[in-house]
Amino acid sequence: MKFQFNLSAFNLGAEGLKLTGLKLRNLLVGLFAVLSFTLQGCSAGVLGGLNGYTDSLDGYKFLYPTGWTQVKNLSENSGLDILFHDIIEQTENISVVINPTPGKRTLTELGSPSEVGYQLGKSAIAPEGSGRVAELVNAEAGQVGDRIYYLLEYLVKLNNGVQRHNISSAVVYRGNLYTLNASTPEVRWEKMKDILVQSVKSFTVDG
Repeated sequence: MKFQFNLSAFNLGAEGLKLTGLKLRNLLVGLFAVLSFTLQGCSAGVLGGLNGYTDSLDGYKFLYPTGWTQVKNLSENSGLDILFHDIIEQTENISVVINPTPGKRTLTELGSPSEVGYQLGKSAIAPEGSGRVAELVNAEAGQVGDRIYYLLEYLVKLNNGVQRHNISSAVVYRGNLYTLNASTPEVRWEKMKDILVQSVKSFTVDG
């Protein structure tokens, strides 16, 4: 499985374009205006409802939904390197966690996708004492360049009975396990699925 973006483009066939004179000129002007707006949006870091975030110090980047806001002044006890959330649905979020992996230089040394997914579920998604229960429902490997990533999907039940849907991407880099996690209430999963999956699959590390 390869993580790729499919970018749409205008495709006007000769048979479908039967306009002449003023109508043709108006159409071309309109297309030029739309194209200019699209290019301006891309240069500003926006791609199909997603904004780009890059951490040059820790060496990772990803896309997050447009309109989400970054949480400033994260507590050291949170264990989070970065956190974005929706302005209205504030429990809907994307975060990155970086943990050391002593003696482990590759993701496969940590285990298979299912093994790593299970361990992350126990240690990060639903650690002991959290009151949460995480079920790993899908685990697969993908490749970007020469680096392996694991894509993991969880159903999470909170201690108040509320259910959530989490999707994560994990990779080993610089002797650390980098994990990006996107989380949304289960009732919003179908609505948010495509954009959150695209965001998680955009997660890459440098080098």
